[in-house]
Amino acid sequence: MGGTLGKSESPRKGSMPETKLEAKMVEAMQRRESQGSSVKSFNTIILKFPKIDESLRKCKAIFEPFDGDSNGAIDQEELKKCFSKLEISFSEEEINDLFEACDINEDMGMKFNEFIVLLCVVYLLKNDPAALHAKSRIGMPKLEGTFETLVDTFVFLDKNKDGYVSKNEMVQAINETTSGERSSGRIAMKRFEEMDWDKNGMANFKEFLFAFTRWVGINEVDDEENDEA
Repeated sequence: MGGTLGKSESPRKGSMPETKLEAKMVEAMQRRESQGSSVKSFNTIILKFPKIDESLRKCKAIFEPFDGDSNGAIDQEELKKCFSKLEISFSEEEINDLFEACDINEDMGMKFNEFIVLLCVVYLLKNDPAALHAKSRIGMPKLEGTFETLVDTFVFLDKNKDGYVSKNEMVQAINETTSGERSSGRIAMKRFEEMDWDKNGMANFKEFLFAFTRWVGINEVDDEENDEA
């Protein structure tokens, strides 16, 4: 019920996705949510953080060919050229929507962590024929287990299965893990604030992914340091 209340407080984001791509993501997530989640507690995910971090860092080998000018970010034109080169059949509108969805800090360039969001979005939309082709062409089969863990975690958090995670749902998920601990409420609020990028009271899948990359230790500073090493 908490999720429904949160959604009504922000109808533009909750019930009216901004783009066709976001609508597809919500629909795909709701289909996935009908299958349930194997995650039993948030702690089980925390224990997997090191392994998830290691797996996601392997995406660097996929990221670099997309970054045509090697400036550490992918712009819209580089994404279009890469999709064309890989014969990935996305329309101009779909590519623009995909770029805008993954360029979550709106600086007109996808950093490595945002690129991971792109890969996870393609994985979530795998029922789409074009996305299936993309998944096989950009090396995603080896990462399917990790991406499924991320999807599964979101399904666990989204208690009312509406395709968004509310503050109350995050508190409920953390409380299930840390029952009896007085700090659990603060932990849940901090985690939710990290997810709710646009501060509208609801976190969609891409916002969750952006936060998750930081939780496991992937951020722009790490990547810059690794590149300089």
